[in-house]
Order: sequence, then structure tokens, then C-alpha cells
Amino acid sequence: MDGINGMTRQEFALALLRSCYGYDQFRGHQWDIIDHTLNGGDSIVLMPTGGGKSLCYQIPGLMSQDGFAVVISPLLALMNDQIDALQQNGVPALALNSEKSDDEKRQTMELLMQGKVKLLYISPEKLLSEIDRWSTTITDRICLFAIDEAHCISQWGHDFRPEYTQLGGLKQRFPDIPVMALTATADRITRDDIALQLNIPAARLFVSSFDRPNISLNVVQGSSGKQKFSQMVQFINLHRGESGIIYCLRRKDTETLAAKLTATGIQARPFHAGMSTKQKQQVQRDFINDDLKVVCATIAFGMGIDKSNVRYVIHSNMPRNIEGYYQEIGRAGRDGLPAEALMFYNYGDVVTLQQFARQSGQIQINMDKLKRMQQFAESGVCRRRVLLSYFNERYDHDCHNCDVCDNPPERFDGTTLAQMALSAIKRTDEQAGMYTITDILLGWRKADIIEKGYDRLKTFGVGRANSMSEWNAYLLQMLQMGLIDVAYDENNHLKVTDYGNDVLYGRQRIALNRFERREFTAKAPKQPTTETPGTIAGMVAANEMDKALFEKLRDVRKALAIANHIAPYMVFSDKSLQAMATEKPTNQAEFSVIYGVGETKCQKYWRPFTAAIIAHQRSR
Repeated sequence: MDGINGMTRQEFALALLRSCYGYDQFRGHQWDIIDHTLNGGDSIVLMPTGGGKSLCYQIPGLMSQDGFAVVISPLLALMNDQIDALQQNGVPALALNSEKSDDEKRQTMELLMQGKVKLLYISPEKLLSEIDRWSTTITDRICLFAIDEAHCISQWGHDFRPEYTQLGGLKQRFPDIPVMALTATADRITRDDIALQLNIPAARLFVSSFDRPNISLNVVQGSSGKQKFSQMVQFINLHRGESGIIYCLRRKDTETLAAKLTATGIQARPFHAGMSTKQKQQVQRDFINDDLKVVCATIAFGMGIDKSNVRYVIHSNMPRNIEGYYQEIGRAGRDGLPAEALMFYNYGDVVTLQQFARQSGQIQINMDKLKRMQQFAESGVCRRRVLLSYFNERYDHDCHNCDVCDNPPERFDGTTLAQMALSAIKRTDEQAGMYTITDILLGWRKADIIEKGYDRLKTFGVGRANSMSEWNAYLLQMLQMGLIDVAYDENNHLKVTDYGNDVLYGRQRIALNRFERREFTAKAPKQPTTETPGTIAGMVAANEMDKALFEKLRDVRKALAIANHIAPYMVFSDKSLQAMATEKPTNQAEFSVIYGVGETKCQKYWRPFTAAIIAHQRSR
């Protein structure tokens, strides 16, 4: 396709981008991916969550004169959200899934035959079971197969799904239709496997920057129990009225945490795979509609969420691997505005995750990935540099938007502290776990300590000058440095390594990062330093925005969302509302050029929003 109405192909694509989505230019590799697809090429697209993957396949579908793109997606909730959002933009998109009635399916097929659908969303199971029954009138109109969450096809990926494995047959049956595989997280081995499984060996690889500069990265080490909960509440209270997700390792943890948060006045509900479909749908619906602010979830929650205004993601425990962590934190700040990622990490996580890895079918690769996750959690250098290096992306400067950059760790000679701990381990005949060693060092006369006679050890109570959190953090550092090891096959007892013996007997000195108790305070928004579209530089500066007007516009958005039976962010993103609260458009022409305002939304919404702006200005 060379364009339309005298426009070049790129000009036509940009016109669609402006009229349908309200954006003025493509970001990063978006146009290159679209152009490659229009030329018939296969592609593997790695782009961070919130980076604009969906436009890469939606625009080719819209540009096809009488054709449509097939979008293969793993979750019904995600499909429905995306279709609702597209229809708000005036884009003819429909879905075929198990929730549709026979009449709805028949109507969809008729519209496909008539060329009135540009984007068809469908699950892999549904596509493979029905495509053989589609007429050539329909299949001849397919211009693209877009496979979202493509890492699901690879057993090396972090979310392998067997139903994806048959998708490789599409290329064999339709060799001339381009295939686009998209994912936010895939290391080199997973990328290669995606190409192999989908039969697209010549696919062009497009790798966008994995950097999400608007997300602040933070890790708290050593906290557990009451202290961790107190810190979590403190953090959430800084984000009162804002949406957040808390990830937990176990189902029961989601329920316990949600109940405890609710008891403190924080509105929270659990979400996990053990809940009924009706319960999960209700939680998801309330969260999307801003009626529920905090969800305590297992990793079962998130892939079906396209919500743009999640302001923070908390990991109550260290995740199993960096891919999962990266995808989960990517659910915050999809609108490009400031967001925070907070991870709590302690020794218990290491034990639990090691057990999970040993029970998996791929022990070595899962252990290796867990080790990289530990290295990120315990890093003493810029966390963004560690994170991006995992994805083979060069990042040669500190980010100044993580806890390490904001508060670099102080190093000190930790030899004496280490000797206390190593001596305690030795004096238990290396038959105690980390928590017991901590109890010995603190001199706590617990029943099991007295029963085993550990209260009579020479090292009992020698570490009273430090808190439990401090000892947990220092023992974690010693474990990562290789002074001690964990015998996972001996009830997780600690063992002193040869290196540890050198430190214990004075042959070697070591430095540790000094522990500092974390207090949470509100962060000032980072000011943009570059003019890259779609990054922090594209955000509305907080000091230019009328905050009172922004809150009034949020109320208008909520009322319109309820009236239209859609989620508030589908009306407009927070970023668009901030632009309105800054530019203060008072007529249709001014409203039409606001970020994120396409032609359909302009016609539908300009009156209520400009009326609110005019009323606000008159009241001042």
C-alpha cells in the first residue's frame, strides 16, 4: 500500500494516529515495525509494557483497505478492555471468544465478510478451532497475524502456555500473511525459541529500549512481619486515592494482607487463581473502574489489565525472575506519568523460591534466573543499570530514580560483625537456619533456643547492638558474598564456606553496606531532561498544572465512564487530563489538539470537559 488520497504511506499512518488516537507522532521503532509489516515482513517485537506495542499491529489493520488484522491474545479480560478502548476511539474492532453468543459470533463473521472489521481479537484456542471453517472470503482479507504475549509460546519463557504451541501452523497454512510476535519480556534464548516455534526464522527483530524512566525502583531488605506491614502502609498512604497492585507469593498471603490493610482503613481486596471466575471478574472490574484502589494478588493478576493509571506496584516478596518482575512493575505508569515500584526482600524469600525452583521441570535455568533476581535486589549500584543489563541493553549512567541513586549505600568494615555471625553458625555445629542464628545473636530466649542449649553458647547475645532487621540484611549480604551457604537439603541450615572461614579466623577482611531503616516520603516528580516523545519529557510539568481543576476533571471522567459503562481511563488517561488542566481548552478547536484526543473522542466529550474548565475558571 502506497498511501491514500495523495498521501504517502507514512503520512496516511500519521493521519490515522492523530484522528483515532490523538497522538502526533510515532515513538521509537513503531513506524519501522509498521512499515516492515506493510511490506509483508515477519517480525519479533520486544517493547516494554506501556511502550506502545498495540499500535504496531493496530495501524496496519486500519491501513488495509478491505482487510483486517487477527490479534491473538491469551486473556478474555484483556481482549474486552482493548476492544472497549478501541471502540471509544472509533476503531471497528470485535472479538471472537467463549463469552460471545451464537448470534454475536454470526454477526461478527458477517461483518468480517463485508470488510467492516479492522481488528479481530481472538484466543489461540478459538482461532485454531475455528479458522478451518472460515470461508476464503474471510481468510483472503487477513492482512496480519499479531501474536501478543508471545513469550507464552516458549518453554524458556516465564509464562509458558501449551495452547500457544500450535500457532506455528499459521505460517505453514498462510505463508504470505505477515506474522508479528510481540512481548514485553524475553531474553535471547526465549526470542530464538519464539522464532522457531512460530516458523518465522527470517523474522526481523525489533528491540526497543527496556527503560521505563518514569518508574522509580526501590528495594527494602531485611524487613519482615510487623515492620514490613508498617512500611507498606506508610508507602500506600503516600498514594491515597491512587491505584496500586501488591504482589504476593501465595494465595493465602493475598487474603491475609488484604484483610490487614482493610483493617487500617486502606481499601484492598485479594485476587488469586483459587477464587471463582465471578469473584475475580468483580475484583478486576472494580479495580479498572477506580472503585477499588488496592489489589493484593498473585501473579495470576495483571496480564488482563490495560489500566493506564496504576501509580505503584509493590512486591511483598522477591519475584522468581527478572522477566516476571519487569513485566509486573510495567503495569505501573503506563500513561508515562511518575510511578513507583517497591520490593520487599528477605531471607525467607530466598528459601521459598529456591524450593520452587527445585520443584520445577527446569531446575538449572530457574536457579540461574533466581540468582540474577537476587543480584538485582542486593545491588549496591544503580538498579536501573542492573535491570537493563539483564536485557543486554547498555545504560552507561546512573538513573537518579532508584533508591541506590537517591541514597547510595555507605560501606564499612564489616569483619567483626561477620565474625560474630560465622562463630554462631559454627557453635551450632552448622545445624541452625538463618532465623535461629539471628535469635542467638540477639540473645532472645525463645523455647527452641533454650531447648537446644543455644542460650549457653559463647556467642549468645553478642549482637544485641543491632536490630533483627539489621542482622537479616547483613546475613543476606554474607550469603550473596559467599561467606555462608544454605543447605537446602538439610532443612535450610547455614554452612560456613572456605571464604567464610578465612574471614572468621582473621585471614580476610570484608566490607558491608550499612543498613539504613527505610522511611517513605513523598517524591517530587522528576523533571524531564530530554525531549523524547512518549517518555518523561512528554509529561505535563506538575508545577504548570491546575491541581484543583485536575481533580474536577477526574470527577467528570468518572461520571462519563459510569454513563458509558466503561473504565475511566478509557475516557481519557491521567496524562490527557493533566494536559487539559494545564492548557485549559474552552472550545472544540482547542480541545481537539489536547494529547490523546482523537476525532471520535473530541466529538463525544469536548462539551462536558470544556464546560467544567469554564465553570472552574469562573469560580476563581
